Amino acid sequence: MVVFPNAKINLGLRVKAKRDDGYHELDTVFFPIPLTDVLEVITDPSLENGFAFSQTGLSIPGDASNNLCSRAYALLKKDHPSIPSVKVHLHKLIPMGAGMGGGSSDGAFMLRLINEKYNLDLDNEALKAYALKLGSDCPFFIYNQPCHARGRGELMDPIKVDLKNKTLVLVCPGIHISTAEAFANIRLSPNAPSTASIVMNPLETWKEHLINDFEHTVFPFHPELKEIKERLYENGAVYAAMSGSGSTIYGIFNDKAPVMTWPSHYQVFIQKI
Repeated sequence: MVVFPNAKINLGLRVKAKRDDGYHELDTVFFPIPLTDVLEVITDPSLENGFAFSQTGLSIPGDASNNLCSRAYALLKKDHPSIPSVKVHLHKLIPMGAGMGGGSSDGAFMLRLINEKYNLDLDNEALKAYALKLGSDCPFFIYNQPCHARGRGELMDPIKVDLKNKTLVLVCPGIHISTAEAFANIRLSPNAPSTASIVMNPLETWKEHLINDFEHTVFPFHPELKEIKERLYENGAVYAAMSGSGSTIYGIFNDKAPVMTWPSHYQVFIQKI
């Protein structure tokens, strides 16, 4: 069985408060985009260890046992021992550590795939609970539709965002931004208007009102990212911003995106939404 875990972008991201549990209270709109990985699961009763993982495409750092696909399988297998041994192959196309939720999507799609393939009959709420054990962004990909997200990102309400026929340009410069770096000196925005209310307004109004708070902490240390954002605007983007805590910068264009030349080490994706 083959599925295609997709990426997401954040439409605005406000950090409202520091919570007692060490996390931060967030307010953002998650928006799914067509950039995908490829995930395949094959039943293989002959496997001695019950699980085998292989990977192509972009290299994933770390031990395979810590991969979110592996962890998703282990979570379900613990509660549903009837799940058979499987071979899993992931072809990685979504850049990692780029603010697009690629790893989270892989883990969530693994949960969904195992649930469907082996008839576990778990509803979305049950899958969401498993997904939250994998990471704060993972529950979004269980629903995989535009959502207004709050809390750690796990409290979600579907929302209608009309970007039909817009062109999306994603610029991934390969800069790694750690969570600690992103949250260092973050300016809390307790009274900021809801991102959900802002994205209900015309796209042309987003530039002045739809804000990613992480840009204020990340851009001073990585001015290259600010330059990318400015260049997207200079070339006609109606709205441009950093996704998540970076380092992907995206631009939304009304029509076909103009031809732009970027450094050879950048990964650039142009997609019709």
